[in-house]
Amino acid sequence: MGKPTGFIEYLRELPVDRSPRDRLRDWDEFHHEMEEQRLRQQGARCMDCGIPFCHTGLLLAGAASGCPVNNLIPEWNDLVYRGLWREALARLHRTNNFPEFTGRVCPAPCEGSCVVGMKGPPVTIKNIENSIVERGWEEGWILPEPPAARTGKKVVVIGSGPAGLAAAAQLNRAGHQVTVLERADRPGGLLQYGIPNMKLDKRQVVERRLRLLEAEGVKFICNAHVGENVEALLLLKDFDATVLCTGATRPRDLEVAGRELAGVHFAMDYLSAATRALLAGSPDETPIQARGRDVVVIGGGDTGTDCVATALRQGCRSIVQFEILPRPPAERAGDNPWPEWPKVQRTDYGQEEAAARFGSDPRIYQTTVRRFLGGDDGQVAELETIEVAWQRDAAGRWQAGEQAGSERRRPAQLVLLALGFLGPEQPLLRDLGVASDERGNVRAEHGRFTTSVPGVFAAGDCRRGQSLVVWAINEGRGVAREVDRYLMGGTDLP
Repeated sequence: MGKPTGFIEYLRELPVDRSPRDRLRDWDEFHHEMEEQRLRQQGARCMDCGIPFCHTGLLLAGAASGCPVNNLIPEWNDLVYRGLWREALARLHRTNNFPEFTGRVCPAPCEGSCVVGMKGPPVTIKNIENSIVERGWEEGWILPEPPAARTGKKVVVIGSGPAGLAAAAQLNRAGHQVTVLERADRPGGLLQYGIPNMKLDKRQVVERRLRLLEAEGVKFICNAHVGENVEALLLLKDFDATVLCTGATRPRDLEVAGRELAGVHFAMDYLSAATRALLAGSPDETPIQARGRDVVVIGGGDTGTDCVATALRQGCRSIVQFEILPRPPAERAGDNPWPEWPKVQRTDYGQEEAAARFGSDPRIYQTTVRRFLGGDDGQVAELETIEVAWQRDAAGRWQAGEQAGSERRRPAQLVLLALGFLGPEQPLLRDLGVASDERGNVRAEHGRFTTSVPGVFAAGDCRRGQSLVVWAINEGRGVAREVDRYLMGGTDLP
């Protein structure tokens, strides 16, 4: 490394975000950029460790440890320190098709397994990654690179989320003619409609990359809902290979009394509607509106946080976020050692903004909803909660039990269910005759990605279940290799 003592000499620094009160006035991204000299110092903190766990991409204790796309992190950290930004971009694109996406929305498992992080703050890998790719766009280094020759093979990718886009990009690079079918009105899948604009700008970031893919030869067809207005079996006749990247879009429901009341919505329906209204130029004209309402978000993950931030921008009267699990510890617990993902308390952008608006963190832990209550108009008006106690059973498994006497009612005219997802929607799988596993996901072995139907492959959340954007990119690149091998008898794709 260019600076062997950099991790000793320089403190971890991140760019200062826009203030919560300021960013609540708009839907723009809230991160500021950092000047080059400070970025180079952060790159210098990469310590040339003997084994760089940051790019291992292992699964430890059920979570990612290190980068799932195996980014060459020490290499481009060193190049940034040396000021060799174009070379750093080349290293970054060697493993990651869309670093501007992961550099914004990835939880950075690479930083959780950084060797520097064993005894102090880890290297700011995620921010450096995003800075590299944004420098590439600004300098005009990222240009369309269509393949030199075409193979004459046609591939259809169903779904244009991160897995579908990665598969399409790689298969197009191999010279195949790639068509991506998207049932929504715009391509991008989760990137377009599942993640709010203030975390991932649609026009400046998502559509910028989509235009590049189109210029390289990828064809996008929107409003193409396979199984409804596109016949699934015809695709098997018209294309040499079919790739399923439909995501895990079946939301987990909360089956309690009053669930049928108006005003209780799945989180993704709410977030998608908000983004559609924003892209249409009328952010207030959304069918699911938080303005002037007491909003309750049920679920403590990233999607729940996105709901909190969106409701705040819409002008909610109050906001509460329920989480059934206990509050995580401030530091790693003894049973959560490095290089596992650190299961610690974090305050994300939505909670920061809620605290700025209302004076406190909106999260309430170890609490679940027992029932929704409404009036004669059929609209939810309040809900009843109860506290949860966690204990181990005889087999050592954690079990949740209700705390008697802890019932409480809260006002709520808008309830958003952010409880995760159960897997892919089934009609398309049945139409194609594709086998599912015991969880309802497409049965396809990781590394091969082949389904029970010859010529049909699967990757991303529809195969592995709900996961991270970076895992979807990993799988999209992996399935592209196997499709290329299936079509050509071998592959040179990385």
